[in-house]
Amino acid sequence: MIEQFIREVLAEDVGRGDLYARVSDAVSASAKIIAKSDGVIAGEAYLKVLAEIEKFNIIWHKHDGDRFVKGEVLMELSGDSHTLLRIERTLLNMLLHASSIATLTRKYVDLIAPYGTKLLDTRKTRPLLRNFEKYATRIGGATNHRMGLDDALMLKDTHLKTITNLESFMEEARKKIPFTSKIEIEAEDFEMAAHAMRCGADIVMCDNMTVEQLTEVVKYKWEHHSGVLLEASGNITLETIEAYAASGVDAISTGALIHQANWIDMSMKMD
Repeated sequence: MIEQFIREVLAEDVGRGDLYARVSDAVSASAKIIAKSDGVIAGEAYLKVLAEIEKFNIIWHKHDGDRFVKGEVLMELSGDSHTLLRIERTLLNMLLHASSIATLTRKYVDLIAPYGTKLLDTRKTRPLLRNFEKYATRIGGATNHRMGLDDALMLKDTHLKTITNLESFMEEARKKIPFTSKIEIEAEDFEMAAHAMRCGADIVMCDNMTVEQLTEVVKYKWEHHSGVLLEASGNITLETIEAYAASGVDAISTGALIHQANWIDMSMKMD
C-alpha cells in the first residue's frame, strides 16, 4: 500500500519525465535534509520505500518519533544527481506533511500524559491520505480511532435520529456486526450518556460537554458501568485538553491533530 501511494505521488510530480534530465548529464551527488524549525520527525517508513524505488541511499540522523531542533541535519542522501533532484519535492512533501502532524500531536500528548489519558485522532483526514495522516499521528504519540466505517459501529447524532428504540437496535446490532467489533454511541449530555451505557455501549463519546458535565458522566460510569470506555470530543484545544484529561475520561479525540497542523520548515541542500 505504501509503495503504490509513493508511485502515485511520484507520478503526480514527475509526469512524463524531469525536463532537467534532458539537458544535463547525471553525476554522483549527495545532499542533506536540514531542519529550519523545531519539531518531531515522521515519514521514515515512507521515505525508506521511496529510496528503494528510486535507488538512492539515506543515512538517518533522526528516526520516526525523534525530536529535532532548527539547524539539525535530519538525514543525508546520496545517489546520482538526476535522482536526487527528481525526488526532492516528493521526499520533502511527505516528510513535511507527516512531521507537521506528528509535531502538533506530540504537543497534545505531552499535556495529557500525566493523566494516563489516550489521545485519539479522527476520520477528519484529507481524501485518500487517511493511512498516511493517521500514521503521522501514531508517530506523534496518538492512538488511532477507527480507520473507517467497517472496523467499529459508531452511532452519532445523525444516526440516532433514524433509530426509534436504541435498546432494540443494540440487540439487533450485536447479532449482525462482527464479534470483535465495538459499538460507540455519541452523547451530548449526561442523560444520553447514561442511556447509552444502559443500552450496552462499549464506548460513549461525550461530545461538546463541559468539563463539569464530563466529570459527572465519569462518576456515573464508575458507579454503574465500570467496563464502559469514555471518550471526550468536540472543540478540545491545546488550552483546554489538560482539564478534560483531569476529569478521568479514558480518551480524548480531536481532528485538530491533522487539520490544524501547520507545516514546519525543512529543506534539501546539495553538497
